[in-house]
Amino acid sequence: MPIHRAFSLTTGTAFVVLIALICGLALNGLLQLQTLGTQIRTVVEHHNRKIDLITQTQVAAHMHTDSLLRMALTNDPFERDARFMEFNRAGFLVGSGRKALRQMGFTPDEQRSFDAQTQLVNHIQSVQERVIDLLNAERSADAYRVLTLEAIPIQEAFNRQLADMRNLYQQANLTAQRQAQQTYRRTLILTLAFGIMAIALALLIAWSTLRKISLKSRQIREQMEELVRSRAALREEATHDPLTGLANRRLFYDRLQQSIRHAQRYGGKFGILYVDMDRFKDINDQHGHHVGDAVLTEVAKRLTSSIRESDSVARLGGDEFVVLLEGVQGREDHLAAALKIEQALNARTDFYGLDVEIAASIGQALYPDDGIDEDTLMRAADAAMYRVKSCHVSERQHHLPFQ
Repeated sequence: MPIHRAFSLTTGTAFVVLIALICGLALNGLLQLQTLGTQIRTVVEHHNRKIDLITQTQVAAHMHTDSLLRMALTNDPFERDARFMEFNRAGFLVGSGRKALRQMGFTPDEQRSFDAQTQLVNHIQSVQERVIDLLNAERSADAYRVLTLEAIPIQEAFNRQLADMRNLYQQANLTAQRQAQQTYRRTLILTLAFGIMAIALALLIAWSTLRKISLKSRQIREQMEELVRSRAALREEATHDPLTGLANRRLFYDRLQQSIRHAQRYGGKFGILYVDMDRFKDINDQHGHHVGDAVLTEVAKRLTSSIRESDSVARLGGDEFVVLLEGVQGREDHLAAALKIEQALNARTDFYGLDVEIAASIGQALYPDDGIDEDTLMRAADAAMYRVKSCHVSERQHHLPFQ
């Protein structure tokens, strides 16, 4: 007990001394670093911010002219539209960068340089508008000539002015940094004296707690890793079928909506194959659910192997699957895909020593012929599937409505 009290007294005294040293260190640091902080803010918060804005403006200005040049060089209307969007976005970034620079304030010399840049920017915009007008008039050769003879030289002059302004701020940074270094050296000497003593005491105190901190850190790390694994598993369960690993209904409808939006924007067609297994209930009743699950897993593999990488397969539930066919040309592509899937499913397979026959009825729907929204397309595919299911087994896809 006396030893414990002596240890506590020693530790308490060490804490008091450590606190006194830290207070002295903090007081000296606050006085010295107040001046240093002002100098650093000049460097970091003002000059460096302006340098970053100038660099970003230069990059955006280059992208602005480059996208216009690529518009003049291409004859593809889709690529020209994409380059025009890049052109507008780069122009917005140039304007935003200059606006941010203006809001930070200028010295008289900086204001004169900025005003000269404004004149160049207005000139550049005027020339670029002429280039766009020429491109819209299908006069690509004239647009390219104006671009190379007028727009690009003006852009280079603008870039040189930005570079001069950036060099000015860099020189100011060097001056501020030298002043900060002098203040830092004065502060460092006093800080080291107090710091070495404080560190020595802190190490003695910290050593007694390291083992506990290490244990707690390990526990927290393990808990975080488990949390990450749990989140990943929950995301997987939310979008995928746990038995087959295929996309579930929710993920399929998301992909279907994306395909509709893409087709509405760019044109084109896509298709849906609604796959409903035949006599699956008999398989479950005769052989058990473990065989039924194996059959569903095998069907998922065969469906996946029968389609292109750009297509996707989902399990809607039970014995119902759906295939999303991207970029089809017409119903003939539908029929070919359906026949390929039907042939793959008809292959006989051994499950737990049982020879089980797999067959399915496949209904088809084509965007936009059979519908322009997901519900209409799914209803059309479902109705087509029931029409196929009602046909003779040997005829299947040859009795579809469009045959």
